[in-house]
Amino acid sequence: MLVAWLVTGGGQEPEPGGSTATEPTSSPSSSPSHEFTETNTPSAEPSATPSPGTDPESGLPYVDEASLPAEARDVLDRIDAGGPFKYPDNDDVTFENREELLPDHPEGYYREYTVETAPRVRGPRRIVTGDAGEYYWTDDHYDSFSRIQRTTE
Repeated sequence: MLVAWLVTGGGQEPEPGGSTATEPTSSPSSSPSHEFTETNTPSAEPSATPSPGTDPESGLPYVDEASLPAEARDVLDRIDAGGPFKYPDNDDVTFENREELLPDHPEGYYREYTVETAPRVRGPRRIVTGDAGEYYWTDDHYDSFSRIQRTTE
């Protein structure tokens, strides 16, 4: 019933020409948004919180390891242990840095690892490591990165 009411313009009188008025009755800032968007991150855990400061080499913001989702911290532990990884065909493989958001290094310098968004769901989250021991976090499939400040670095 609510859907039909919304589709027909919520009971508003048609304007001349047969269309229904669609102007909001209040400003967007005064009422909460009721848009629904699909997400691939069912985890109730918030995204990582950036740490103060910027990595001087990459120009990327820092993020504390402790503020990463539990799944990311698990992957860091697996990286430290040399595996095993949940996605052996996709983890510990060369990250090509096609987006050119990380510092420029020869091919093979970076490795990438999957951080699940739900059991058996790869989703957009990754950790990328560099040969010099640096760690990077992305939760949007390489659209942006943060430099992970490891507690063990």
